[in-house]
Amino acid sequence: MFELASKLFNTLGYIIAIAFFFCRFKSAKSIFNREKYTKKDTLLLSLVFSGLSILGTYIGVEYRGAIANTRNISIVVGGLLAGPEVAIISSIIAGIHRASIEVSRLTAIPCAIATVLGGIITCFLYKKANASNRSLLGFFAGVLIENFSMLLIILLAQDKVLAIDIVKNLYLPMIFVNGVGVAVIIIITEEILEEKEREAGTQAKLALEIANKTLPFFKKGESLDEICKILLESLKAEIVVITNKESIIASSSKASNLFLKHQEIQSNATKKVLTSGEILIFDRNSGFNDFSYSEEIIRSCIITPLFQDEKVSGTLKIYFKNNEKIAARKKYLAIGLSQLISTQLEISKIENLKAMARDAELKALQNQINPHFLFNALNTTASFVRFNPSRAREIIIDLSTYLRHNLENSTKLVPLKKELEQVKAYINIEKARFQNRFEVIYDFDENLDDVRIPSLTIQPLVENSIKHGILKQRESGIVKITIKKEATKYLISIEDNGIGIDENIISNLNKKIEKNIGLKNVHNRLKLLYGKGLVIERLKKGTKISFYIDQEDA
Repeated sequence: MFELASKLFNTLGYIIAIAFFFCRFKSAKSIFNREKYTKKDTLLLSLVFSGLSILGTYIGVEYRGAIANTRNISIVVGGLLAGPEVAIISSIIAGIHRASIEVSRLTAIPCAIATVLGGIITCFLYKKANASNRSLLGFFAGVLIENFSMLLIILLAQDKVLAIDIVKNLYLPMIFVNGVGVAVIIIITEEILEEKEREAGTQAKLALEIANKTLPFFKKGESLDEICKILLESLKAEIVVITNKESIIASSSKASNLFLKHQEIQSNATKKVLTSGEILIFDRNSGFNDFSYSEEIIRSCIITPLFQDEKVSGTLKIYFKNNEKIAARKKYLAIGLSQLISTQLEISKIENLKAMARDAELKALQNQINPHFLFNALNTTASFVRFNPSRAREIIIDLSTYLRHNLENSTKLVPLKKELEQVKAYINIEKARFQNRFEVIYDFDENLDDVRIPSLTIQPLVENSIKHGILKQRESGIVKITIKKEATKYLISIEDNGIGIDENIISNLNKKIEKNIGLKNVHNRLKLLYGKGLVIERLKKGTKISFYIDQEDA
């Protein structure tokens, strides 16, 4: 039995080595990294895993009319990693092969049935599998399938004495080798494929680097051609184009003789994105003729929509020279960059709004978008990219939400839920920066769906509590946001246990002094809309700021 187990481990080593080198191939990794398999992908993976399964039969160890083999390992691994379709197809192919070969006819039919049954079992386990339990489920599946195989040998074999002897000597080696083999191959394969997650972190970091590089150009209102040039170099693309709804407004190309700027949009692909607002990925084999003005080296393209005020305002077009299908990570990176550019284009409007503004209130609102806060948030996100890419993506989403809300008109009434989204986005960013320095308690009444509130009312007050109250003391603190209905009004209050507000700020709230602009802005707008502004109280420990909203106006 020990000699048999040793030989089985040798055959297992061959399977592990082949699986290892297969997963290292760029084309194989590209298939596994795809969000959804094509029919061609499924067929290719089925052939690979069924081939490994058949190989496991041939390199198995013969024992008294049976084959001690590693055939079912490939079926389980393929099914758990690549999906039910691969499990079924590869198990049927390997099962038919086992039933048809002349070697070891005594166990041919039972083993063939067990192999197909293994594909079915793997389909059910695939639905319950995730990154944390996949190897354990694989071990369980390998053991279970071999038990079915041994049981079928005893039930279907005509020579019961020989069948029992075969099971007696093969049971433990087969159970152990197949169970452990599945788990080991899954662990090795997932470790190789986890490079996808590391690549996701790299992509997030790349997006942040691009944001840092492009932000100064947006702030200065300089040519979008510089933005295209940065994207071209960072993405290793061949051409980058930005359009509005009618024409090309900026571009950059590796080819010095290619001039695209100010051409009217002729591409059907671009027109489709402008109409649908959805991302489009295609190559030269598709029906879109979007390569007519580009060199032959260009093989594929991503077109993503740009938005302003939730409407499509243009497109970002990125051309590559690779002929293979664009991977999901490039797709999501392009989507992220288009959102970033959309946000930065909206931010760049601030300079124009300043020139057009005729009242100090709007200017004060614009000043609330603090570039230091933006850079601090980006740096915080960059630090998370190294060890927690998913947290970095969350911060980027929160930053986008925060910036979009800051661009709302100060006189506009917005749903309270929308205002609270911006508040929570700001809090999430600050909590990421300062870790455990403060906690926020929310105390809201129910049925707030119909309440409307002036935009940018609560967030500046929360920022004031955190920045000037909590963070200026050594110990951590608490900010409490309360929304309560009182008769025909809603009472909104922000309370902290920080160092307490300076009495001079309270006394100067109604004076025209260029300090505490955020606080004064909220106070003046509330007075304009409701006849009464902020009520600020210095507590024994901390500050409480409250105000009322009339229900009819809310």
